[in-house]
Amino acid sequence: RDASMIDLATALSLVLVVEGVLWAVSPDGMKRAAAMALGLANSQLRLAGLIAAVIGVLLVWILRG
Repeated sequence: RDASMIDLATALSLVLVVEGVLWAVSPDGMKRAAAMALGLANSQLRLAGLIAAVIGVLLVWILRG
């Protein structure tokens, strides 16, 4: 198997773990967060997503060298 594909599958699996834990630990909080997101403009959501993606890329770059 290609190591980069295993890394990608591992990263996506960890996203599911984090999402699942958040919903399991605080379903009401997750519902509130989703409801709050519905009230935001698309531009705000895009900006937040872009910022999160950039931070994620930087963290991977720093951690994986």
